[in-house]
Amino acid sequence: MITLKNIFANMKRYSFLMKQLIIRDFKVKYKRSFLGILWSLLYPVLMMAVMATVFSQMFKYRMDNVNYLVYLMTGLIMFNYFSEASNTAMVSVVTNFGLINKVYIPKYIFPISKVLFVGINFLLTLIPLFVIILVTGSGETRCIINLWYLLLPYVFLCMLLFTAGLGLLLSAVSVFLRDMFYIYGIILTIWNYVTPVFYDIGIIPDNLQPLFKMNPLYIFINSARTIILYGKCPNGIDLLSMLLIGLGTLLLGSIVFKKNQDKFIYYV
Repeated sequence: MITLKNIFANMKRYSFLMKQLIIRDFKVKYKRSFLGILWSLLYPVLMMAVMATVFSQMFKYRMDNVNYLVYLMTGLIMFNYFSEASNTAMVSVVTNFGLINKVYIPKYIFPISKVLFVGINFLLTLIPLFVIILVTGSGETRCIINLWYLLLPYVFLCMLLFTAGLGLLLSAVSVFLRDMFYIYGIILTIWNYVTPVFYDIGIIPDNLQPLFKMNPLYIFINSARTIILYGKCPNGIDLLSMLLIGLGTLLLGSIVFKKNQDKFIYYV
């Protein structure tokens, strides 16, 4: 039976291949693009500008004593990472079947490499986020960078583990059910709206809030916002929940992937 120890050992063993896959993805993504990697910096800023204009100007949405630009951008870049990483991981086995046929390598290298590749882009998007943190807000809405910011890598790592586990699960299912490519797009749209990315969970009726708070992405995003917006430490339950969700999902995805990977050749 596959274990997390096996996964990390094989990732180290095949680190060179994973590095080459990530480099290839960068070359393909930014091929013939004039701005190239700068799009990783510009995209979240442009998206934030559009969303902020729509909600703050057209819908007159306000949040008292909160820097809404930072609130919005934190949610956007974290959800966008999850969405892109899980989507690309889902199709990774099918699109790399030619390579799988030529040489033996653990097949879960492909979804994991996609999650890491998008993760590098995610780290780049943190640059404009911190610029927004430094140059926006005043008085009570100004974000103060303090020692609690050192917990952000922990939050991001837990989300990466969760995304990797879901990516493994989706990539295994999509080999047998190609409709998953379309089904998951619908699921992501719904997931986006039930995650407080551009609105505050306080607008949700009190009886439904516990259900919304069970959303793993809410826990990740809310924990990051607690640190960034308020300069405080997330509560201990959330810190433990993030780790358990991340490791639990990774283990579940790994077990499902390992159990079915020998059958991939008959369906791809």
